Amino acid sequence: MYNSLSVVAQKKNVSLDEVWTKFAFSQKQVRSINWMKDGSFYSALENGRIVKHQVTDGAAVETLFDEGVSVENLGQKITIADYTLSSNEQKILIETDPEQIYRRSSRAENFVYDIKTKKLAKLSSGGKQSFATFSPDGTKIAFVRQNNLFMVDLNTMSERQITTDGKWNNIINGMCDWVYEEEFSFAKAFFWSPDSRKIAFYTFDESKVPEYNMQMWGKLYPTDYRYKYPKAGEPNSAVSISVYNLVDAKTVKMDLGKETDLYIPRIRWTINPNVLSISRLNRYQNKMELIHADAFTGKTTTILIEESRTYVDVENFGDDLTYLADGKSFIMSSEKGGYKHLYQYDMSGREVRQITNGKWEVDNFYGIDESSNTLYFTSTEIASIERHLYSISLDGKVKKKLSIDRGVNSANFSPDFKYFILNNTASNSPLKVSLYRSANAQLVKVLEDNADLRARLTGYNISPKEFTVIKTAEGVELNSWMIKPANFDPNKKYPLLMFVYGGPGSQQVLNQYDGANFFWYQILAQKGYIIACVDNRGTGGRGSEFKKCTYLNLGKLEVHDQIEAAKYFGRLPFIDATRIGIQGWSYGGFMASNCLFQGADIFKAAIAVAPVTNWRYYDTVYTERFLRTPQENPSGYDDNSPVTHAKNLKGNFLLVHGTGDDNVHFQNAVALEDALIKNNKQFQSFYYPNKNHGIAGGNTRLHLYTMMTSFLEKNL
Repeated sequence: MYNSLSVVAQKKNVSLDEVWTKFAFSQKQVRSINWMKDGSFYSALENGRIVKHQVTDGAAVETLFDEGVSVENLGQKITIADYTLSSNEQKILIETDPEQIYRRSSRAENFVYDIKTKKLAKLSSGGKQSFATFSPDGTKIAFVRQNNLFMVDLNTMSERQITTDGKWNNIINGMCDWVYEEEFSFAKAFFWSPDSRKIAFYTFDESKVPEYNMQMWGKLYPTDYRYKYPKAGEPNSAVSISVYNLVDAKTVKMDLGKETDLYIPRIRWTINPNVLSISRLNRYQNKMELIHADAFTGKTTTILIEESRTYVDVENFGDDLTYLADGKSFIMSSEKGGYKHLYQYDMSGREVRQITNGKWEVDNFYGIDESSNTLYFTSTEIASIERHLYSISLDGKVKKKLSIDRGVNSANFSPDFKYFILNNTASNSPLKVSLYRSANAQLVKVLEDNADLRARLTGYNISPKEFTVIKTAEGVELNSWMIKPANFDPNKKYPLLMFVYGGPGSQQVLNQYDGANFFWYQILAQKGYIIACVDNRGTGGRGSEFKKCTYLNLGKLEVHDQIEAAKYFGRLPFIDATRIGIQGWSYGGFMASNCLFQGADIFKAAIAVAPVTNWRYYDTVYTERFLRTPQENPSGYDDNSPVTHAKNLKGNFLLVHGTGDDNVHFQNAVALEDALIKNNKQFQSFYYPNKNHGIAGGNTRLHLYTMMTSFLEKNL
């Protein structure tokens, strides 16, 4: 008889060294596809060369640039970090020697290569630049340096400084301040007009924003790094929007209204090169207005207003906004019906129609092929834990499902929408990348299927995720997954580790390949642990009511749901209810701490990595979106702060933080540690010098996960 236990024994166990040093289970990606204006071709960066390929067979047809010959032009060799083709594909903007600033910002040296003349020129000799960007006609490049906006005319290589008042920790032109970059998810804050004659740009006056100070360790005397960080309830930057006209070198400020304590989370040009579209959001973030501005006079007109009793998601209102080429209407998404769907409006803001409809959500809107009036999007229609690609006619009458494989699908369309690249992944299946013709979703070729990784995985003891829906005592249904040891015995009792994130709109319970963390869970399963994850109320993919029910009380319902889930798991015959632990990072660290402190009789141990421990310490945009200000809602900040509940600690607690965390400040760990000491609670803590919120680099992740594994073995 075939002995399944002997098969398990013959397979290899996953090791931490393989996960965090050798990266043995990393998926191959197809990152370098850059569509060309003729959708039949794409360019890619390959071993220092920019190569043009034919889409249908991947054949290389031309080398556009080779860094190996750059020394002939400059007397120095350059190494390509990234590149952009001009719209006419005659010039290449080449980025070299980048330096990271924050999550989405960097500075670099840039070069311009003329494909026809084969000449290479340095963009600017005045120092590194940020966000160097071609004008739509390809004749100019704008960039930011030292908080000021510049422009280079490529015909003469002459440089023009557009703003002059930029100053560190005071005035920023053309790039975002810290909180906009982190919470509104963009860093480049200037935008060329469609006719290449104007540049719209943000100015942030952060002079009244308080500074946060981090000490950087390593030298004999630690150095200070000070930057502007608006904590909840504190002053934000004063934001203005201006348009610079290249023809007369004049700058006009757009009229944003009398209220100055507001956000401008998005701007973009309409089809009309003289009309700028601006999204205006009040500080409560429950009223979003779409306004159109005259680029020459600055006069603005309110087109559309959307309000909520909780908050309006910027991603819904701003990221999907698409102006149609005829200049008569636009498309955007909204949650106003309870689920995120696509709507069409005319240019006066009158709703023309709701395009998608149902008790499911549009996830990503990829755009519209106006030659056929066909929209493309992914949604949760099949299941809230999956994403599938669809097309739909503009009138909403003809909808087609284009993705076939279960799991999470995402797409990348050619500019003419003739082709799309589909990325598919599932919990038991690494990334598969395939090229399709959009017409009838016809498969052209598989670009990457991670066959080597799939084959390698068959040699390891890998336990799959088992998805289920659990029901709490109040009847709330929560998505979850569980990983059991490969040699699972239903007659034994196992310790349980719950992994949690739980933040607003997030999802951890998805049918997708998880990467490194999944293989850490395999290591724990090999050691005899069961691992589970539950998406509590407040998470995404299930409509606005489920997502926004945590408003004004972050941590209340979420923690309650995790405790209820732990009780549910504890009643299963194969779970040891006396050995349940929980682990989380960032918002998950906030949750893990609270679960141990508030569920002291349920959880035996918790690990909190880089946790928020008091929302008073976190930034304005994120925190006030869900809690309003501490001055207005003090109980919302304090009732579910881990600091408040530190006195209830009974189990084993490990607190980890990076001292150089610019996002969730080290101050959070200090405050919680202080509260635990005041209440004479024993715990373990570990701090990574100078490491940011990701706590990575060198041996850091191997060290961290070795420590967490050891902690669980000793305390759970």
